[in-house]
Amino acid sequence: MSRSSEGRLIVISNRVSAPKGSTSGAQGGLAVALAAALRENGGIWFGWSGEVTEQYTGQIDFQRNQGVTTAVVDLEEQDVEEYYEGYANRTLWPLFHYRIDLAEYERDFAGGYQRTNERFAKTVRPLIEPDDLIWIQDYHMFPLGAELRKLGCQNRIGFFLHIPWPPRRLLATLPGAKALVEAMFDYDLLGFHTQEWLESFCDFAIHEMGATIEGDVARVGDRCVRLLADPIGIDAKEFAQASAGVQARLSYRRMRDSADGRDMIVGVDRLDYSKGLEERFSGYERFLIEHPEERKEVFLLQIAPPSRVSVETYRRIRNSLEGLAGRINGEYADVDWVPIRYVNQGYSRDVLAGIYRAAKIGLVTPLRDGMNLVAKEYVAAQNPEDPGVLILSRFAGAAEQMKDALLINPYSAEEISDAIQQALRMPKEERIARWQALMDGVQKEDVTWWATRFLDSLRQARPRIEEPA
Repeated sequence: MSRSSEGRLIVISNRVSAPKGSTSGAQGGLAVALAAALRENGGIWFGWSGEVTEQYTGQIDFQRNQGVTTAVVDLEEQDVEEYYEGYANRTLWPLFHYRIDLAEYERDFAGGYQRTNERFAKTVRPLIEPDDLIWIQDYHMFPLGAELRKLGCQNRIGFFLHIPWPPRRLLATLPGAKALVEAMFDYDLLGFHTQEWLESFCDFAIHEMGATIEGDVARVGDRCVRLLADPIGIDAKEFAQASAGVQARLSYRRMRDSADGRDMIVGVDRLDYSKGLEERFSGYERFLIEHPEERKEVFLLQIAPPSRVSVETYRRIRNSLEGLAGRINGEYADVDWVPIRYVNQGYSRDVLAGIYRAAKIGLVTPLRDGMNLVAKEYVAAQNPEDPGVLILSRFAGAAEQMKDALLINPYSAEEISDAIQQALRMPKEERIARWQALMDGVQKEDVTWWATRFLDSLRQARPRIEEPA
């Protein structure tokens, strides 16, 4: 990314991930990319601190770490309950992942979501200078651009969605869906991970709002927004280096020793119903049933750190998985082997790199996912001379780029079982050829490529002319 002479970069997201030392290994790809963009362009990363205060004051806590300035504010408990836990994670998240059966439509949630975005806008507005680029991240902040426009902000403002955009018929079940989409026309650029999510947005805008699409521009009345399919990547070079580091080597040896000659299948997912973990366990059980000769020769390591523990739906999925893992282990285990190792904790990225490298199969089977960077991390961590095989859900955004993986329908236990057997028996030559094609894509379309494409497109947007009062 080359530094622009047009001004600083203002990144706004629900949570701010301050840069950490390289030894931590815990930062995700998005945090790495945004921090790099901020270092190149100068600017500020603004968002919620994760802390709760009795009364919202808009008091900003500024910090500077490794060349990146962060600015965070505390929220009231009611804001957290209605904006974050409510509308963002109990309404939008399930709906946008095609789970309208789990979506909760409450006026208090919607009101808190709008109120909190208004507060964010009023708090960050004094920090914005006329030439700054503004880049807003994800579903927590759909209306933030419109709120900044109301406060007279004429800067170029881009928005990137990190989750899927649902089909028109599903989105139509959301009260106020048209208002939500209408607010997105106050952005200059909308980014999606895949062409499918972009087209779903266009379908709603056309049929529900009378929009027209001209090239990469959507227009409603006299308002227009440019659209971009821009799949996020990982820092492939850094992750490959991490997989050869001290912590990764120790982790690799630990896993190989504990495997005791068996082939390891690995899944690494945040504990969430969108990740298809129950269906994954069922598919693995089908494999054990259909291929009894493979028992004791293989095991599944599922790492699933808990998330959003205050939301009832997430407590239910945890209980369900614990019961399913217990039943499968009780039915098929022997005194010297258990089919599933189920771990409810997170690990640093360098430790995970070693675990990925030790795994014969990477099992990534979300029911619906905006992208899924675990698939790319698994590929980047492999030994080029003896790589493992990636099994990937065709409903993950990553499947659009990673066609040399074994693509499966995660709802089908039979397809999961067949893919596991195919991966275990795949000749080394085919494994190397598939891995090389996947790795070429992971390296070429990395996280820097993603951020550069978006910011270059945002800079090309026509500046808005402030209308006279």
